[in-house]
Amino acid sequence: MRYVTAGESHGPEEIAVIEGIPAGLTISQEDVNEQLARRQRGYGRGDRQKIETDTVTFLTGIRHQITLGSPITLNVHNDDHNNWSKIMAPNEPATSENTLRKVMRPRPGHADLVGGMKYRHHDDLRNVLERSSARETTMRVAVGAVAKKLLAEIGVDVHGFVVNVGPAKSNMNDLIKYKNLQELRKVTESFDTRALNAEADEAIKEVIDKTKRAANTVGGQVQVIATGMPAGLGSYVSADTKLDAKIASAIVGINAFKGVQFGGGFENSEKYGDQVMDEIFWDEGRGFYRGSDNLGGFEGGMTTGEAIIVRGVVKPIPTLYRPMQSVDIDTHEDHRASIERSDTTAVTAAAVIAEAMVAIELSKAVLDKFDADNIERMKEQVAIYREELRKF
Repeated sequence: MRYVTAGESHGPEEIAVIEGIPAGLTISQEDVNEQLARRQRGYGRGDRQKIETDTVTFLTGIRHQITLGSPITLNVHNDDHNNWSKIMAPNEPATSENTLRKVMRPRPGHADLVGGMKYRHHDDLRNVLERSSARETTMRVAVGAVAKKLLAEIGVDVHGFVVNVGPAKSNMNDLIKYKNLQELRKVTESFDTRALNAEADEAIKEVIDKTKRAANTVGGQVQVIATGMPAGLGSYVSADTKLDAKIASAIVGINAFKGVQFGGGFENSEKYGDQVMDEIFWDEGRGFYRGSDNLGGFEGGMTTGEAIIVRGVVKPIPTLYRPMQSVDIDTHEDHRASIERSDTTAVTAAAVIAEAMVAIELSKAVLDKFDADNIERMKEQVAIYREELRKF
């Protein structure tokens, strides 16, 4: 499985093409739209979410809501493009009229300056920010929706939620209250902040409101849990075959993500071996299992069969309505950075995006190991493999 996205933040369309999805997978536009709506919701989002509602159109690779095994093309129209059609016009030469919204003062923390230097966009850094914008993650969530449908066929569930926004934190001990991800999902999705409980929801809202009043932005952490993955996906034989490494790359590849950990993560560095390693047990009904999950479901780059636990660190958004020091790329004079429409925080949306990226990487691992031509054949092979592991 592989995919590519295309589109600019204020361009007419966002597009994704996916290759390698087996034939026979049932999926509807509503399945994808549900995930796109989750991405757009969340406390701290900006005015753009009020302008447009992301909905997908299937263009290729699906017939009668069934995948064909051929490349799948997903399309999301940018309603906001109506306000930018001249500025973003691909078929007209540059004029004084359609270049009025140039970006000449790069934002600290954004791709503006370095991207302009790399691609020689001397005249307008909008050529950088239009693609480097987190708007592109719309299509990664759409691809993730397809991946989640595939994973559900073999009993794998994936869910993301918010750990903290600034100093306001969810009580992670509350996780033990939930028997499965369905129960967890029902709770976290009931809050605009995707927190674990009402107290954290209120505290996070207070932080976001205070930050907005200060014309500032704020970051946080999100966590993704995946259950039902069989042991042995990924490999220890080469660095580039380790599945946890691939997931780490996918998480840090999301806009604004600056760190990733599995299980106990960085806290494990403060502990001793007998406090961290997940002891091994065996039961006739389930086979081998671990007594804990401090390593986040991975050993040697391979899944252990325990829940996969991934956490990502999200930095504050670079666009501040009280802009920071910058330099005009034309005159080299000191100026305040440019201002683009933005959110106070994107942490609530980041949980959905991280969830999608974990689902994509897990789907790739499944399709690498099992038959990728037909979904029923793949399910048969997974069932045989699970039984083999149980009898090991």
